Order: sequence, then C-alpha cells, then structure tokens
Amino acid sequence: MEKTITVTKTFLPPIAEYQAILQRAWDQQWLTNRGELVLELEEKLKVYLEVPYITCTNNGTVPLQIALELLGKGGEIITTPFSYVATTAAIVWQHCTPVFVDIHPEYLTIDERLIEAAITPHTTAILATHVFGNPCAVEEIEAIANKHNLKVIYDAAHCFGVNYKGQSILNYGDVSTLSFHATKLFHTGEGGAMVTTDNTLHKQLYNSHNFGHDGPLAFHGLGINGKISELQAALGLAVLPYMQHILTERKRVVEIYDTHLNFENLHRLKPREGTQWNYSYYPVVFQTEAQLLKAEKALLEQQIVPRRYFYPGLNTLPYVEAVNVPVCDSKYKRVLCLPLSHELKENELDMITSILNTELC
Repeated sequence: MEKTITVTKTFLPPIAEYQAILQRAWDQQWLTNRGELVLELEEKLKVYLEVPYITCTNNGTVPLQIALELLGKGGEIITTPFSYVATTAAIVWQHCTPVFVDIHPEYLTIDERLIEAAITPHTTAILATHVFGNPCAVEEIEAIANKHNLKVIYDAAHCFGVNYKGQSILNYGDVSTLSFHATKLFHTGEGGAMVTTDNTLHKQLYNSHNFGHDGPLAFHGLGINGKISELQAALGLAVLPYMQHILTERKRVVEIYDTHLNFENLHRLKPREGTQWNYSYYPVVFQTEAQLLKAEKALLEQQIVPRRYFYPGLNTLPYVEAVNVPVCDSKYKRVLCLPLSHELKENELDMITSILNTELC
C-alpha cells in the first residue's frame, strides 16, 4: 500500500521513555487530581516557555471557556473570523456574542486597525488568534484595550515556543490559551494550558479548572473539571526533551518549501517583524480558489493530504450572525496548509513541490 503523507504527524517519543515516567504514577497509584507528574510538567513548561504562571488542562478548549467565563461576562467579544471553530464556539457556549473584525491581508491575524470601530458599550473583551504561529499586533491591541477598559484573551494554540520582540508571545494579554492536542508541536495526546502574568488572575483560572475547590470541603466559587491527568502529563514529560529536535526538523522542511516552491502564483505566510517563529504550519495562499482545488486534487491523487485550514470562515457558522469581512472571505477560500512534520523526507518534499509547481504553471 502506498504511503499516505498527511498534513501533520504526531511526534511519539520512545515508548520505553513514556512508560518509565508513567511508572511513577503507577507506583504512587495517583492517576489524576494533579499528581506529581502534572506539577512537574507545569514547572518545566514555565521554564521552557518563560512564563510566570501556567495551569495545564485536559484540552485546549476549556482554557478559552474559563477565560471567557471570568473575563467575558456575557458581553460582546471582538474576535477574528479566521481561526479554528473552537474560538467562536467557546464565545457562544459561554453566552457571549462574537463580533467579527476582518483580518490583516498579510499577517492573517485580526486587523488591529479595525478593532476600535467595533467597540460598543457592551464590549467586554477581545479574543484574538495568533494564526499559524504568527503573532497578532499585540502592542496595538493592548493600547486599544487599555483605552477602552477591555480584557484581552489570545488563542495561542499554534504558538508553543513563539517569541515576539525577545519574550514569549504568551506573556501578552490577560490570558493566553494553548492546545496540547496530538497534532501540535508539543502535545500530551489531548490537553492544553492557560497562561497569565497576573498572580490573582492565575489563582482564579486555577480554581475555575478544579470545580472552584478551596480544599476538599470548601469552594472559592463556580468551577468546572478542566484538570489534566497524570497519563497525559507523562506523555508531555516524554515529549518535551525532544522539542529542539522537532523544531530543527520542521525548520528543515520549511526551508525546502521556501527554496523549491515557485512563488510567482503563490504566496507564503508573512511572519510579523520581531517574531521568532515555531514552524508550526506551512500555509500557502493561491491566487484563486480554482487553483487551490486543482492543486489539492493533484496532491490527493498521490496520497498527499493537505488541509484547508481554516475553512470556512467562522462568520459563516450557522449559530452566528453573518457579517461582511471581505479579506477573510477571500483568503479562507485560497489558503491551503501543506504537509509539515518532523519525519518528512526530501524525496517526499520533492514530490509535493513538483506537483504544486506543475499545477501552477
């Protein structure tokens, strides 16, 4: 059977290394409720990511929901139409109202120049996505938020290890959320995290992911179960030492794409100035949707599976009010993420780039 090349591939550490870490949970007979493996993972992630406070969670959506519960307060949330569905779904799920602002034509993040015009007396927060590891205009967004007394939440699911202007991108905004899904650079199989630089808010985030507990018998307030298990934490502890290898190999793939693809009729992602990128995705923008569909078909015929990521625009979801966001409406139809993983071989990349270059002639 011919090998299928998928848009990404999960990094799996040697199973013996995972089992050795997992053995500690077996020895302790402690599988959940924040055992020693979860505590160790959080401490190591704080050091690796250079953040002061982090709470690991059972997936990457719960952090969005908790942040919106604490900061959204049922109001209007200014957000992007170009993100994964979880970003908008979390807003609606928390009984807030998404207010879509169009995206920047080069960076694909929310267009900071359009945010202020969307603010109303009902606006409580801005929820913006760092797209494909490309940071939003965080300084401009912070200035707008301070001027209008708004909270800022960043969906940083694509931003593990990204630095902006010399510091972690996770240190911007009130809360940044991460996904540790199996498809991400760093993963725990399924998981996520909440990051903040504010100790008081950190305690609120932490309490909220643990039913609001204040010890075994008392409660700080309302909360849900967002705890990560020891089994997930063990996998994270096994993956984390390989991050440099993962990044090095993905950079190698990106550099081959950059040098082998014909960009006369194709555009690549433009990283924001000052960004230390993490090679999380390789999106390309076609001139027309017809070109994209033709190229996608040619790739699929050779068992190469790219992804239309993000498609469709979130402003088209059935549970939101349709709005006119012309840049997003144009871009989402023309963006395709090419296969990118630590294991892609040069001959496979030659095949991918050759197909694309041929289809774009």
